[in-house]
Amino acid sequence: MRAILQRVSEASCKVDGQITGEIKTGFLVLLGIEDADTLEDAQWLAQKITGMRVFGDENGLMNKALADVDGRILLISQFTLFAQTKKGNRPSFIRAARPEKAIPLYEQMISLLNQLTGHITATGIFGADMKISLINDGPVTIVMDTKDRDNH
Repeated sequence: MRAILQRVSEASCKVDGQITGEIKTGFLVLLGIEDADTLEDAQWLAQKITGMRVFGDENGLMNKALADVDGRILLISQFTLFAQTKKGNRPSFIRAARPEKAIPLYEQMISLLNQLTGHITATGIFGADMKISLINDGPVTIVMDTKDRDNH
């Protein structure tokens, strides 16, 4: 799994002109799922996202986590995070999981984030043409990949 985590002061998702999810302070998380991903990957990534200390403390240092600022999460599925661009100008998405594999893991991620934050995770609609608006606060943008984690 690959996630792009953006610290935002607000973010929203629209599908066909209707808001499907919106937050104020928190994280916009773009989530890519590949064929090799498992529930263990989702669990690790959910823990990392919710524990990431990138919000400013009273001294302006990034020491606070999502819970410390009563933040929320907007989770957006994005298979294009696994684009392969080595050959030609048309990206290949062969590493991205097919919907029958990706949807259950995406739903598991929503459930895990709900449990860890104690809040309902705002979302887009899997596979839809989504319009995402955000104000990136900082900017703070962090890339996480479960294949890069230390297993110790």
